[in-house]
Amino acid sequence: MPMKSFLTDIAERSAGYLSGLAHRSVAPTEAAVDGLACLDGPLPLVGTEDHEIIAMLDQIASPATIASAGGRYFGYVTGGSLPATLGASWLATAWDQNGFSATSSPIAAKIEEIALRWLIDLFGFPETTGGAFVTGATMANFSCLAAARHRVLAACDWDVDERGLYGAPPITVVVGDEAHASLIKALGMLGMGRANVHRVAVNAQGAMDAKAMPAISGLTIVCLQAGNVNTGAFDPAPDIIAKAQAGGAWVHVDGAFGVWAATAPARAHLMNDYALADSWATDAHKWLNVPYDGGIALTRDAQALRAAMSIKASYLHAGQDRDPFDFTPECSRRARGLEVWTALKSLGREGLAEMIERNCRQAAIFADGLTKAGFEVLNDVVLNQVLVSFGDAETTERIIAAIQMDGTCWCGGTVWQGRTAMRISVSSWATTDEDVERSLAAMIDCAKRNT
Repeated sequence: MPMKSFLTDIAERSAGYLSGLAHRSVAPTEAAVDGLACLDGPLPLVGTEDHEIIAMLDQIASPATIASAGGRYFGYVTGGSLPATLGASWLATAWDQNGFSATSSPIAAKIEEIALRWLIDLFGFPETTGGAFVTGATMANFSCLAAARHRVLAACDWDVDERGLYGAPPITVVVGDEAHASLIKALGMLGMGRANVHRVAVNAQGAMDAKAMPAISGLTIVCLQAGNVNTGAFDPAPDIIAKAQAGGAWVHVDGAFGVWAATAPARAHLMNDYALADSWATDAHKWLNVPYDGGIALTRDAQALRAAMSIKASYLHAGQDRDPFDFTPECSRRARGLEVWTALKSLGREGLAEMIERNCRQAAIFADGLTKAGFEVLNDVVLNQVLVSFGDAETTERIIAAIQMDGTCWCGGTVWQGRTAMRISVSSWATTDEDVERSLAAMIDCAKRNT
């Protein structure tokens, strides 16, 4: 099949898949999942025609997907893909650029530089801020904390790149008791230890209690959370950051989705004083709605990130342009910045603010409807997260399973401060008010039938 016909076939199949999301179950059927066995078997001796492979994937794999690209998926703070970003992703794949350096891909390097500048401006972060595009919030936290580790140890003349952590002065890491697992994972990968942290008590919404903060002295990294993954709550930055920095601490913000509140005027107050931090980690594939994967690591001092991530080799020559390899954990990498640039170009400031505010308003509709139906919403709905309990743990789990099986929408379960709950995350550009009303009705119907 000629290349043009082959790519047209892929586009038509993709369009058919997307247009069908409104009419199918959000979760795949058991039969569709069982059908994936057809993809298994021994490695073939003879290759298969390209168009046959695509047809097989569309016929067998497409029905077995979670319909997270549609408007009724409310699990894991997952955004969809804006149409323009889907197109950019296809184009980037056709380009097949290695976003390693300005030499390996001038377009990848330049588009990253522009997109980073736009993001820093949007968030209201200092002009000195530098950053990198990585796989997701886990690697964004990793990258920022690597910069933090490098900087705090350098303050006592310890070069962690050359000497490692053997015999290094100890670093105190302070986190909230509801810190996200990805942050803890990053600390483990960096050799600072998953359990070697000082946990600060939190309130009923999961925000750190500023009065419970330890006295800051010595080498310290304080990690705040902008947007708790269950409740959407923000740690009290105005009460913590200045005091922590006065004690010499590096302040890092895990803001996988919460930092996007800064872009919506009605929610921007939630980010008060967060711009005073030293580093920030967030995701683009959550609330910016770019295709997977896309994380963003930002540090107030660009050189701090560069010091922790730069690479030297005889064949690499410093030029006038910013080289991404100096700021990222990876060397070989796709041109992630293109999709971020595209999303921002497509939405503009006003469009992005409208999308963020619309999702927050839709979360409030869920909370209000479930409350009126007699169920208990466990959190203050300040952003896009809703936690609801349908009774005891067994009843709540049974209703969550019924909602997932019903297929109108998809929500996941969690345990919040000892209570089993269903978590609703509204994060997609594709979610309409009709999607919300349809999903809310299904939730209430499933709950009443299974109580």
